[in-house]
Amino acid sequence: MTADRHGYPMSDTGAEALAHYEQALDDLLFFRPRIAETSEAVLAASPRSVLGHSLAAYLGVLGTEERDAAAARDRFVRFRAGLDTERLTPRERMHVAAATAWLDGDLHGAGRTLGDLTIAFPRDALALFAGHQHDFLTGDAQRLRDRVGGALDAWDGDDPHHGPLLGMYAFGLEESGHYERAEEVGLAALAQHPGDVWGIHGVVHTYEMRGRFTDGIRFLDARTDDWSQGSLLTVHNWWHYALYSLETGATDRVLEIYDAALHHDASAGAAMELLDAAALLWRLYLAQDDQSARWSRLADAWENRQDGPHYAFNDAHAVMAYVGAGRFVQAQRLVRDRETWVAAESAVSNRAMTAEVGLPVCRALIAYGQQDYDRAADLLLPVRHRLNTFGGSHAQRDAIQRTLVEAALRAGRADLARTLLSERIQLRPVCPYNWSAKARLEEQLGDPARAAAARERAAAQATA
Repeated sequence: MTADRHGYPMSDTGAEALAHYEQALDDLLFFRPRIAETSEAVLAASPRSVLGHSLAAYLGVLGTEERDAAAARDRFVRFRAGLDTERLTPRERMHVAAATAWLDGDLHGAGRTLGDLTIAFPRDALALFAGHQHDFLTGDAQRLRDRVGGALDAWDGDDPHHGPLLGMYAFGLEESGHYERAEEVGLAALAQHPGDVWGIHGVVHTYEMRGRFTDGIRFLDARTDDWSQGSLLTVHNWWHYALYSLETGATDRVLEIYDAALHHDASAGAAMELLDAAALLWRLYLAQDDQSARWSRLADAWENRQDGPHYAFNDAHAVMAYVGAGRFVQAQRLVRDRETWVAAESAVSNRAMTAEVGLPVCRALIAYGQQDYDRAADLLLPVRHRLNTFGGSHAQRDAIQRTLVEAALRAGRADLARTLLSERIQLRPVCPYNWSAKARLEEQLGDPARAAAARERAAAQATA
């Protein structure tokens, strides 16, 4: 039996497959597109490799692509049919259990098993990466932080994968509100590996959450060659750049980025990329910036996917695209389909994510698009403090939080709008959007002096 470089045994994995596995782990941690090829190389060399099949299973679910997950499940079921789990190592049995649970739709069960695995085997980079992404997809900020933080003490600082772990930890710290510490850790990760796109991503989030938009632009501009092309995170990091540009009022730059990087004729149509495109255009939609042609192309891309009920977070962004394009029939059809599915399904994690958060959000987006702002606000109010349970980051979910603010303003619900904006301003006083929305509220309340002061603050922050 071979062993990986940390000394963990690997069943049914020959020397050639082991070399491919180590390369695949490296590709995974650095978000290289060739990860699909290097993962397959493991199984080509050792078709019964347990860790090779576990890696392939995780790759099948991490992209939130329904068809990829189904294909991965079929393959893993075939692998398990001839597997004698009694002869596997405890680590391998836990990977098989975690992958099986995830492929069967039990995201939270998979996350718990991966957590137990990391406690027992803290230098298992595959378990840490899969668990970290699981915590992101389920919006679990505390585990996103502590899963990696609890393992770091077992890693040597000169290990080639210590840097990517710091990058992951930075993101967990940021999502938990430790912004300065997150920036510090993220920069330490980049000191080890400047091309660590997840580490770059973690630092970028800290600037977003503190309203340091011009600092974020300078940071990304200084590292353009490290993140702007050739990785699985390229589109998402361009999305962050576009968010910064939007806050500075540079709409032309936002649309330039959208057309060049987020969605165009050569876009792959991956769910993760389409939701970034929808989330960006939706912010423009809330600002009454008409992008009907772009919405139409994006709605076509979502409709061509013909997604079933797989991940509620994706559904919400598909509905954004349909509403933005004025395709309320398609939006309502998606909602009815998910309602029917929820009534019949009881086992998988996405059922609760859809029933408790996904459907209310989708209904609210439709109501907003139909200018029924009271209904949109009433639908979002009960779920606004638990939006995280259907996935994504604070930055991603802010599109929905802003929808609630805009619905309150447009419905003339001044008390609600005042409360929401006070919450936002106290948490993030440096944010042009917050102050421009505050100015509109003060205008509604008939206080031109306070409205003018808020507008001045918004303008000053946009150009800072």
